[in-house]
Amino acid sequence: MSLPVLDATDQRILGSLLEKQHTVPGSYPLTLNALRTACNQTSSREPVTDYDEKTLTEALKGLRDRRLVRVVWAEKGSRTLKYHQLLDAELALADDERALLTVLLLRGPQSPGELRTRTERLHPFADKDAVAACLARLASASPPLVRELPLQRGQQDRRWVHLLGPVAAGAPAADAPADREAVLAGGAAARDAAVLAAYDAAAAAYSEALIDELVGKPFDVWILERIAAEADGPVMDLGCGPGQIMAFLADTGIEVHGLDGSAAMVEQARANFPDLDVAVGRFHQLLRPRNAAAWGAVVAWYAFVHLAPSELAPTMAGVAATLRPGGTLALALHLGEGIVHADTLCGVAVDLDVVTHDRDQVLAAVGEAGLEVAEWYVRSPYPDEAQTTRLYVLARRPA
Repeated sequence: MSLPVLDATDQRILGSLLEKQHTVPGSYPLTLNALRTACNQTSSREPVTDYDEKTLTEALKGLRDRRLVRVVWAEKGSRTLKYHQLLDAELALADDERALLTVLLLRGPQSPGELRTRTERLHPFADKDAVAACLARLASASPPLVRELPLQRGQQDRRWVHLLGPVAAGAPAADAPADREAVLAGGAAARDAAVLAAYDAAAAAYSEALIDELVGKPFDVWILERIAAEADGPVMDLGCGPGQIMAFLADTGIEVHGLDGSAAMVEQARANFPDLDVAVGRFHQLLRPRNAAAWGAVVAWYAFVHLAPSELAPTMAGVAATLRPGGTLALALHLGEGIVHADTLCGVAVDLDVVTHDRDQVLAAVGEAGLEVAEWYVRSPYPDEAQTTRLYVLARRPA
């Protein structure tokens, strides 16, 4: 077997088709417009591109002629073309091999650790050793499909590259902090609009999936009970979603209120818990409670997972201004190496970027916000939740 030689456009097209075939099977194969959107994503792509329809159409014709892409009709009687990749069949790829090649096509040279994180939605590798074993298998194929690059100055791990065409391998991938800032590539307003659209669309399914989530999360229960016991004054559940955290806190006997930017989520919370106070509002719109001088605690359980690192400190500073002296800001966040793009949320099609943060950056941002870190914890994911490491921070407003 001889390997197909793919230029940069071919690589981006086939990588995008391979990815979307697995992550959004309900809308696959892809129309030309959907394929263009997938190719030009500002997250999970290196480099970011701006291919126009003419460029993609010409490249797709070449891939069709080489039998690496097949054209199908959208549905019976429709004249809308859709595109299906044939590369995995051409190369006879196993599921783990397919996942690695997909990400290598989309993001260029990467280390085994980066590949493990970035293939999470495509194939669940147990650890870096599992990734390394799969890479070794691909490298020993005949002909080889990947190769290991020499270690360069400033790198801790060797990177791997696919052999399906030329790849710019001279410079290491962008570091994690710069990658996380990419959520602001189109501006904060565009990011916020995409986040709200996703949660509005998925609100009902999200509520059904997560309303009883604390039953299987003993650590979360322990830390939330502590927050409730120590709060001196009313508590705000910021980014309350369908209200499951707010309801748990209320069941401890404290006064609790909720705020969420998604009107559909607020509707779910009101339907789920009609006796609780919940309103539509954004983080920067958080006010002091109506019946008290300040909040005793503000709980932000995964409320900041769409923020860039540069936004954390100013956002937390605004929240801290509504806390009483000695009051607590309680955070839960995902840890990881950058941005994870979600095509679905609780089974609903969305276009959503989730930022997995760096622990030290988060703790530094807490200090920049004028808060004092009282405690922080890291836990591994439970089997039935997204497989990211979790960071919990309890920060106090100085008395």
